[in-house]
Amino acid sequence: MFGLAPPWLLSSRGTPVADALVLSHPEQVERLRLACPEAAPTAVLAGDPCFDRMLAARPHRERFRRALGVRPGQRLVLLNSTWSSESLFGDRAEIPGDGWCGGDVVAALLDRVAGEFPVDEYRFAAVLHPNIWHGHGPGQIRAWLDRARRGGLALIDPLTGWRQALLAADAVIGDHGSVTFYAAALGTPVLLGAAPLHALDPDAPISAFMREAPRLDPDASLAAQIDEVIGTHRPLPGPAEFTTSVPGESAVRLRKLFYSMMGVPEPARPASLEPLPLPGYEAATVTVPLRVLTRVLGPGEVAVSRWAGQWSGPGADQGGELHVAAHEDTREVDRLELADVIFRDGEPDDPRFGSPSLWTAEVLRRHRGCSLAAYVTGPSECVVRVRGEEPLRMAAVPDAGTEDVSGADPAAYASALHAWLASDSRESVTSRARLARAMADGLVLRTGDRLHRVRVGPLTPPGPVG
Repeated sequence: MFGLAPPWLLSSRGTPVADALVLSHPEQVERLRLACPEAAPTAVLAGDPCFDRMLAARPHRERFRRALGVRPGQRLVLLNSTWSSESLFGDRAEIPGDGWCGGDVVAALLDRVAGEFPVDEYRFAAVLHPNIWHGHGPGQIRAWLDRARRGGLALIDPLTGWRQALLAADAVIGDHGSVTFYAAALGTPVLLGAAPLHALDPDAPISAFMREAPRLDPDASLAAQIDEVIGTHRPLPGPAEFTTSVPGESAVRLRKLFYSMMGVPEPARPASLEPLPLPGYEAATVTVPLRVLTRVLGPGEVAVSRWAGQWSGPGADQGGELHVAAHEDTREVDRLELADVIFRDGEPDDPRFGSPSLWTAEVLRRHRGCSLAAYVTGPSECVVRVRGEEPLRMAAVPDAGTEDVSGADPAAYASALHAWLASDSRESVTSRARLARAMADGLVLRTGDRLHRVRVGPLTPPGPVG
């Protein structure tokens, strides 16, 4: 009965400490009456302003996704943990009946995320309760999650960004915290990574949800479970019903309560809540070395899958070729000498690198085993240099009838070009001839089930003749 028991609500004299106790649903009013009847007269049914702000911001979902660096066709999976030893981030997390007890569930999940999920098809983010940040300190949290962040994990601000991330998510892996319940109330697919039923009031709506929601199976494929929970999802009615009985009305009800308590007439203007702000852009930059599996599907068409995990799992036995792609700023600097493709991202006029053309030439001189260097200059284009060739620009081709050029990570374009130039051919076609064909016809890049058309051309368009 967290928050509704007498120690929370009554003074030492046994009288209510609050003049008004705001609740969001009659079910809570009834539980208050049973748990602390002395405080029941202070109950005011005024809805949930937090949930109302999320409902109002739903039309901006795609903006929130773009702010988190989620590309078209990618799935955003949110890891959420409340604060306790039995939470997803705790050291005694348990999934009843599945035997996953003890240890750090989040660490185990993140190791599997890196190995199972291609970075071009999935984006992961984590929302940790503010008390976790306060209890361990921001430096410790970031240190624990350092490799995952270098592998592409977005660490969401626990006060200002979690609602927007929740609206952007395609699925949530959570526990018994309120954020998980909010996710279910929004209709988002949820997998329970920790479910300590013994710590919850068995009659509370959260307990019913914990008993009904699908649970994560630690022994099964995580990727398959995410795909299944999204593909077969049917929202449970409980969370949406019990989060608030008066959706969209909290601003009106709360302002009426506040002004009546002050004894002041309400303003004539309508009551409203502050809209959720658009978060700053967070690029999904991956600086751990990437294991890249490519398959040439046809003339100028290449399938690319990239993983940030350890060097195991899918490989050439799947009918493709493996190579290593590494960000120049990788902490695993020894992998740069083994990388076939080295890339970085930045502004094209950044004076520290001279220019994308100069940087690509410098990288190929310094790393003799590298075949191709790529400088990502924007969300849909990059400058590449193949060893022995002049620099080229690769840019996404807009979808037919639109101006939308958003697509795959331009660093994946570089891996596709590398695979195309290095591929075997029944024809006796040289790498230079293949490059000429790519410049003439472009490339088609496949990530997952999406196709991305890429233009390959000279860095500086030729000027007029004469």
